[in-house]
Amino acid sequence: MKFAMRQNHPFVRYSLVFSLLFYVNILAVSCTSTASRETSQAKKTSSSNPAISKPLRVAVLPAQSAKHQQEKLQPLAKYLEQTLKRPINFRIAKNYTDAVDLIVQEEVDMAYLGAFTYIQANKRNPHIQPIAAPIDQDSGRPWYTSTIVADSTKNIKSLQDLKGKRFAFVSPSSTSGFLIPMDGLQTAGIEPTKDFTKVHYSDSHDKAVQDLVAGVVDAIANDKAVFLRNQKSGTFSTSRYKIIWESKPIPATPVVINTKKFSPEVIKQIQQALIDAPVGVANIHGTKTAGYTLVKDANFEETRQIYNRLKSTKVAEK
Repeated sequence: MKFAMRQNHPFVRYSLVFSLLFYVNILAVSCTSTASRETSQAKKTSSSNPAISKPLRVAVLPAQSAKHQQEKLQPLAKYLEQTLKRPINFRIAKNYTDAVDLIVQEEVDMAYLGAFTYIQANKRNPHIQPIAAPIDQDSGRPWYTSTIVADSTKNIKSLQDLKGKRFAFVSPSSTSGFLIPMDGLQTAGIEPTKDFTKVHYSDSHDKAVQDLVAGVVDAIANDKAVFLRNQKSGTFSTSRYKIIWESKPIPATPVVINTKKFSPEVIKQIQQALIDAPVGVANIHGTKTAGYTLVKDANFEETRQIYNRLKSTKVAEK
């Protein structure tokens, strides 16, 4: 027996209204639930990797005058912000010790250090590791050399001629401006505190150049690239200022990061951004570079051995 009901029957109308309200309610609950899940997932993603949205704080060794260095940092900051999708806050350290303290005490997340300052930082905080280093444009390798540059009008032609003269290092924590040339001086049998009439720390590579040209000292320890740059600019007269000693290759100045604060994925992202950086924006120290390459702690072992050999050597200003 079939049971039929007319379309205009009141029961049919009420059923249709009830069904419509039921499905509207289901749809609203579903949309609210989906939105809630998406919001929850977004919060979860953000909280699981908070480093993505936070500014990347980067310390830089004082290599040049603050004004020139700030100018060189701007293109790199802009490039990294666009590539990493996060703010970049560069901070030029007051001096070499300050740069080490900033990364060790976690006031910054990343730093441009020297081989020597990296070794000092890593000793105090093993989570600080090198992730990349610039490639020297002239050699095509991730290394550079230290030199001792002398004023030839002071009758200085060799290391032995430095005895009785005035000498400037860059900083007690500088690789090319102290550690490596100090090793060279000791190997030659020269003790700065005994053999030099004056020992001075200039605090930056550019200031050491200024001290030599101004006649504050007779010779300086410095990066060869700095010597060549000043020779090209005319600051160093080719007939007057000469290199009297040059070191073996030194590992290039590393970019280091606190690995405790970032996931391996984020670290790889930062590494790749540096490696892909155009040559112009990679040149923040005023030296010629040809991009970046990956480095690791083992690359700095020879420098570490020199540090261990000389760490008890203190050369005070006089």
